[in-house]
Amino acid sequence: MRLPLLIVTAVATLFVAADASAQRYDPHYPVCMHVYSGGLRGGGGDWFDCSFTSMPQCRATASGLAATCDINPYYAFDQPPPPRRHHKRAY
Repeated sequence: MRLPLLIVTAVATLFVAADASAQRYDPHYPVCMHVYSGGLRGGGGDWFDCSFTSMPQCRATASGLAATCDINPYYAFDQPPPPRRHHKRAY
């Protein structure tokens, strides 16, 4: 009886430790809409829709919904590329 319990525990541990896609924001768009769903009585949840190019576009879509528009924290706003490193050749 101990062996099946040990196997079930090992399999459950592997499923819990597996990689998950935790990225909630799409880094290609500057504005995200945070949609709230569900209520006080169990169930529901919230989700992000990061497919907006401007705040007015997001606000027009969120109008009438339980949602807010936020700046995407993972969008790179006009950041220059990192400087290239030049290596000196040793002869």
